[in-house]
Amino acid sequence: MIESLLVVNRGEIARRIIRTAKRLGVRAVAVHSEADAGLPFVTEADEAVCVGPANPAQSYRNVEAVLAAAQSTGVQAIHPGYGFLSENADFAQAVVASGLLWVGPGPDAIIAMGDKINARNLMAAAGVPVAPGTTEPAADLTAAVNAAAEIGYPVMVKAAAGGGGMGMGIATDEAALRTEYDKVRAFAERMFGDGSVLIERYFPRVRHVEVQILGLADGRVVALGERECSVQRRNQKLVEESPSPAVTPELRSRLLAAAVRAGEAVGYRNAGTVECLLDPTTGEFFFLEMNTRLQVEHPVTELVYGVDLVEEQLRVAAGLPPTFDPDALAPRGHAIELRVNAEDPKRFLPGPGAITTWTEPTGEGIRVDSGYVAGNTVTPFYDSLMAKLIVSGVDRAEAISRARAAVAQFQLAGPKNNLPFFAELLDNPEFLSGDYDTGIVSRMR
Repeated sequence: MIESLLVVNRGEIARRIIRTAKRLGVRAVAVHSEADAGLPFVTEADEAVCVGPANPAQSYRNVEAVLAAAQSTGVQAIHPGYGFLSENADFAQAVVASGLLWVGPGPDAIIAMGDKINARNLMAAAGVPVAPGTTEPAADLTAAVNAAAEIGYPVMVKAAAGGGGMGMGIATDEAALRTEYDKVRAFAERMFGDGSVLIERYFPRVRHVEVQILGLADGRVVALGERECSVQRRNQKLVEESPSPAVTPELRSRLLAAAVRAGEAVGYRNAGTVECLLDPTTGEFFFLEMNTRLQVEHPVTELVYGVDLVEEQLRVAAGLPPTFDPDALAPRGHAIELRVNAEDPKRFLPGPGAITTWTEPTGEGIRVDSGYVAGNTVTPFYDSLMAKLIVSGVDRAEAISRARAAVAQFQLAGPKNNLPFFAELLDNPEFLSGDYDTGIVSRMR
């Protein structure tokens, strides 16, 4: 096993990685910004290094500072968590070139799946279903208009280099397309440094279902079930559950097989997620994108499949076999994750501030992965995620019942938070039925 690890992230995911590292006897070193010096992940690490000011570009995304921290602390490997540098192929290559182990997929896989158009084309060639759309960037507005006419409205206008629900717009006709194309292109250039835009068929009623894959050290790719991610605001996830209430055994078999083919097509190693759109009417699914990293929502898979995905990541990086039998994977029970964010529960606008009360719920089937404690301050410099409230039960009904109790027990004061929204969702007839789609939040508002 790896002996020492630099965790290049912050908040709950840094704390989560450190927890597994310590359980395995791995020395865990944290990097942090000046603004995060007082957060729990810094004090819980075996060692911590400040890599710069609050601005992520000068700290968590500062490659030179991070590699210098790795060298000064003598670590053997680097785990990037999610966000920040986790899907930066240049950083992954720099880590490998410096003689360190990279706890993630190889740079080639990151590059192959990072461009949405290239990824679509690769998946189509591998026999993975893809939605109707462009096979190359729409070079200008005329090309976009022509592509949309061929695909048929409504269409999704999407940044080729985007991710995390950012850089997307919906056009129901040519007039809207002209507006959205310019808007998405400008956003993509500003946020990703790449203004390439693709046009895809938009499905007004759709579910967002993803598959957790793991590329093993021996070259095999395995799938650890699916997650339902359709409770979203502004194309960003709020709630995830596993298994998906929309997926039948027959559909699961097809979905997981397609995800494995996707991983095999790029020689995938380590943890990754194949995201798909599912038409609830026809049962058809289409490749959306692949996230070449650990996902925020990985705990629901851990609870249903009885694995520690961070441990498995470390084992793959070290060239070790998994702790489980790849030929005997089967889900048990049901798990739901609620993302507790520092935001208004009605409009979902950020609401940072000092935490005056923080008491986490406890009890059977309740897990909290948190990044803060009372006395900490949620600053405006980073993502609004404060904690992940994860519940599990023998079935979906028990998981929902435990989720209600956990939300009621969670005492949080100071920053705005979305716990009231979750209390509302867990009593929503549409959600309770399991027959919901990505429009559920907008219908609640």
